[in-house]
Amino acid sequence: MAFRKRPLKGTKGLAEAKDNLAIEEEGDCPRCGGKSASSSIKGYISCDRCQYEWKDPNFESNKVKHVESVNSESELVRQFKEEMESGTGLSRVLGIDENLTREQQEGLTRLQDKWMEGMQGHYNAASEERKPLIINFDDDDNILDTSVGSLSILTNNFDGGEEIRIEYPGKGTEFYLLNEDTEMGWRKGRTVEETARNIASIINRSSNFVYANNEGNKILFELRDNSLDTGALVLYVDDPGSQDMVAEKDGVTLDPASVSLESDYQTAVELVLSDGVITPSEDQLLWAMRQHLDISDERHIQIIITLFGEGAQKECTGCGKMSELFIEHSAWYCNGCEMWL
Repeated sequence: MAFRKRPLKGTKGLAEAKDNLAIEEEGDCPRCGGKSASSSIKGYISCDRCQYEWKDPNFESNKVKHVESVNSESELVRQFKEEMESGTGLSRVLGIDENLTREQQEGLTRLQDKWMEGMQGHYNAASEERKPLIINFDDDDNILDTSVGSLSILTNNFDGGEEIRIEYPGKGTEFYLLNEDTEMGWRKGRTVEETARNIASIINRSSNFVYANNEGNKILFELRDNSLDTGALVLYVDDPGSQDMVAEKDGVTLDPASVSLESDYQTAVELVLSDGVITPSEDQLLWAMRQHLDISDERHIQIIITLFGEGAQKECTGCGKMSELFIEHSAWYCNGCEMWL
């Protein structure tokens, strides 16, 4: 018996598939050799057989490439030098081209000249919404610290009732209280650093007098308005119970418990009266120091007269006006409220 070989199923289909996938050297498509057609993507070509897309080698973009020439770069450098040499460039760069005093502008110009000679300096720009309003220089044109006071968080074990006051004569007092459900209330954080950050944030957002910036457990204050007198700004901390925070100004710790000698008290009086005015918070601070040192009111007046004469004024707690000192009564009298202070 003779057997006849039968063809395998699917042989024809496999052959056709092979032909479809074969690459034709003379076609346009790099995948299957099909003809090229337009693509929906700009700058690309599509295959009419397998729909493969590839970049059109002849496509030219309409974008104009801007290439700075050596001449244009040199012109920009020349313009910058002219601005700096004109005496206004540095102030414009720092954003303080307005409200500079003559002394500050002269110092800025000298610093600018040093910069043009190749000297370098460092300026700590303000954070958050703050921008520098005052720049102070020493005799060598070094930029001085612009902070006017500080508050240090010593521990995070607050007893309750802690209060921070920021005060300016004739302009009022800002009260920042612990855990108060008000716009100017602050809260205790998990660490002293977090508490300092919370206090700085509240003061920065609400104060009309200062900007606050915390560094670790310390909060630094700078004046918000360059028309304000740095000596007149008052920082006061009311910290009942154990001491958890303390204020400092001009290197003097404003803590009644820290004074041990009358000379310490005199230093505090000099600081308080540097602007010629005793504000309500300063009056409370000096009273607490006198209680701690057992200094009489009469001796207090003698110290003030010795240091500042008879012209020292006290801000009235009732109307906010300045009161005159009457030496014979060892007190100040407010004519507006008709009462002794």
